[in-house]
Amino acid sequence: MSKTILQVRDVTKRFGGLVAVKGMSFEVHEHEVMGIIGPNGSGKSTMINLISGSFAPSAGSMQLKGHELAGKPAHRIAQLGVARTFQLVRLLPELTVTENVIAGAAFGHRRRWGHAAERYAHDLLDRLGLGPVAGLPVSALTYIDTKRVELARALACEPEVLLLDEWLAGLNPTELEAGISLVRSLRDEGRTIILVEHVMDAIRSLCDRCVVMATGEKIAEGTPAEVLSDPHVIQAYLGDDDA
Repeated sequence: MSKTILQVRDVTKRFGGLVAVKGMSFEVHEHEVMGIIGPNGSGKSTMINLISGSFAPSAGSMQLKGHELAGKPAHRIAQLGVARTFQLVRLLPELTVTENVIAGAAFGHRRRWGHAAERYAHDLLDRLGLGPVAGLPVSALTYIDTKRVELARALACEPEVLLLDEWLAGLNPTELEAGISLVRSLRDEGRTIILVEHVMDAIRSLCDRCVVMATGEKIAEGTPAEVLSDPHVIQAYLGDDDA
């Protein structure tokens, strides 16, 4: 078995009287794709925000290769090796496609500057099929291409762990097929990915293991086939018809 790269231990996040995440614990192994799934409002994106430093946990520990993440600011967590995309694409609108990706190379886990950063950015853009639009402002892009640029910027950080928060959301069927193929190619490169997703075809085809959340807590963990056949998971998604 691959070694553990990320450990989450008894993590809780409170917003006043609301407990958004309660006592979450799981491990992510090197070179695997871990899915975090669950119904709307189950705490999935909050968990991603905790790992990436957008939120600080109210309690618990998160360690990346022995480095404690809990309480560190997002930029420091990025430097330690966590990069992410967002549900709503967040790009630097005044910059070109290439400049957005250079920002990831310059301020991420393994920093590149100047011509080295520019060359690396262009290599990533070519890899993601964005070479022809490299010089355009991001405002000129299609929706799927803005998602690709955000992914390229995250990859430019050369992260130890890549967080994809509903990266496939909002794509039409053709774009979705291309998006799943792209994430599969990243998995095949041996990248470590945490994938928050509602598209079950993507979960089944991409994930090695899944954690299932409901009302802020973990209710199941295992392979996609195991968790998607778990009665507690089915009830969480579909409700209790006998209630």
